[in-house]
Amino acid sequence: MAPPRHLALVPQTGAERVEWPVPFAEGLPVLTALRGRRVVVLASGDPFWFGAGAVIARALNPGEWRALPGPSTFALAAARLGWPLEATHCLGLHAAPLTRLRPHLAPGVRAIVLLRDGAAVAGLAGWLTTEGFGASALTVLEALGGPRERITEARAEALPAGDFAHPVAAALSVAGTGAVIPRASGIADDCFATDGQITKRPVRALALSALAPRPGELLWDIGGGSGSIAIEWLLSDPTTRAISIEPRADRAARIRTNADRLGVDRLRVVQGAAPAALEGLDAPAAVFIGGGLTAGLLDALTARLTPGVRLVAHAVTLESEALLMAARTRHGGDLLRIELAEAAPLGTKTGWVPVRPVVQWRMVL
Repeated sequence: MAPPRHLALVPQTGAERVEWPVPFAEGLPVLTALRGRRVVVLASGDPFWFGAGAVIARALNPGEWRALPGPSTFALAAARLGWPLEATHCLGLHAAPLTRLRPHLAPGVRAIVLLRDGAAVAGLAGWLTTEGFGASALTVLEALGGPRERITEARAEALPAGDFAHPVAAALSVAGTGAVIPRASGIADDCFATDGQITKRPVRALALSALAPRPGELLWDIGGGSGSIAIEWLLSDPTTRAISIEPRADRAARIRTNADRLGVDRLRVVQGAAPAALEGLDAPAAVFIGGGLTAGLLDALTARLTPGVRLVAHAVTLESEALLMAARTRHGGDLLRIELAEAAPLGTKTGWVPVRPVVQWRMVL
């Protein structure tokens, strides 16, 4: 059982051949219907590295299957290029948007990516050029390890016209003058599209420090605004998860756009007002309240969240500040008053212009 291109590589042996259908998920019931028979499923390279292996294993019972992996596309590509895999980003973009690459784009970075089909090669080159990394060296690797293997080298901005055939991968050595997304918390405000409702960079850095993201954890970002807190949470580690809750439709759409463009399309955006919009959501490890702070919301959260959850809330008005003071009295935690000033022209000289202070409450339940 395999896709047609795999079956075409196997000599006729008299065994029954079953084509794996498209979409892929439709092949699983076909496979499980063959229980009790000796079945071989063909897949390229290492099926457990951005391949079909894990999906098939989940559909079968323990002891029903055995895997015999071959060299992965990444291993074959590294062998052709002489690149150390431990220092190379390896991404599967055959079923994911190209923007997953965005956090990794920085001069000198090397990456090998699996692509959906030959047409995606031109899409990758065009997207790199649009992002300011058209000078990147791009190596297109077709059908590695097979009789149709072909390797094409070019700059992304000067990719030659032509047809590339599936299966295909691309190796890139990043170069160019595009904006690089920093690894530290508090990336530039202009990385986000916003209507002004955004946690500004220095305050955001302090918020992320208080939230303390850890691998595999889920964040609730209540009052998402531009999504900056949730997006930076997701940028901290590829295994983190986040849900942004935003009552306004236009802002919810903007959060979605920001997340997709910055390579964290895994962000879930829920349009609605908390606490009602929180019903049915997976339990978080951390919660940030950046907007919509009310006594009812604080009471609902402290009543439903489990011990160990980190709760961080910001207040910018006297009324919301009073809520945090009262919450601290009832529940404990730490209060931090953040007062910043920016240098600005003052006549012919320069002076400090105070920024509206923010009060931060942090509590571990």
